[in-house]
This record gives sequence, C-alpha cells and structure tokens, in this order.
Amino acid sequence: MSEEKKAREEMVEHYRDEVMRLAAYIPWLEEKSGNAVSQSYNPEGGRTITFPVYDSMLLQFVKAMDGSIFIDKNYPYVYSRYGLKTAADEIRLIEKTDIMNMAVIGGILSKYILGGRTKGKVWSEGVMNGVYLKALQKAKDLIEFYDLKEQA
Repeated sequence: MSEEKKAREEMVEHYRDEVMRLAAYIPWLEEKSGNAVSQSYNPEGGRTITFPVYDSMLLQFVKAMDGSIFIDKNYPYVYSRYGLKTAADEIRLIEKTDIMNMAVIGGILSKYILGGRTKGKVWSEGVMNGVYLKALQKAKDLIEFYDLKEQA
C-alpha cells in the first residue's frame, strides 16, 4: 500500500463518524440556505436591549459543531494562508478542497461557530450565505468517495 493511500485512509477514518453525524443537518441547511434563521426581539414598552432569537435547529447545529473535530481556534491561519475575504472566497476554497485538506473546511466552519460566540449574527450568516451547507456537503462527498474507493 502506498503512503498516499494509507494517509487518505487515515483521514477518512479520522473524519468519517463526525462528518456522518453532522450530515444529518444537510436537509435543514438546504431548506434554510439563503433565508434568515434568526429574528430580533424587542419587547414592548420602554428602554430595552434588542437581542436575537435563533431557530432551534440552528442552535442544535451550533452545539453539534462546537464539540466536533472541525473546530480549530487557529482558524485565522486558514484565512491568511488562502487570502479568504468573502463568503464567495470560502465557498470556492471549499469546492477545491480534497480529503487531505479537511482542516481547511474545519477552519472555515470554525470562523462561523467560534465567531458567533461573540457576535451572534455570524451563526446566521453561515446559513444565509450557504457556507455551512457547502462545507458539510463537500466533507460528506469526500468521505463517501474515498470510503467507496478504498473498499473497491
């Protein structure tokens, strides 16, 4: 067995269970992509602070992602290395990613999940701009492709 093939098998093994667990959110992300998944709540009567109210599935997704192997606190490295500035840049990079660069997908997802902890609208942006959907679809496609290839 070549070193390259062994390395691919290790990547598939490392990510398989996590990707398949998170892939359960793909149908919801497909349905919500491009749509708002949060609203501002401003109670009547007086001076109050407006705060976001999130779709419950978004909160479940964020919680599932938060504990996943994709989360990397060093995600800014991915952004500087690849010169990512916009969601379109992120999606282009996701589409070009291969099994050996799954950390790129993790870096992009990390920006949204970790960034949403301090700036709540970031969680919703990942749904609206389609980044969550593209990242999970690509990760799932890669795992399935190499899983089948290695079995053949």
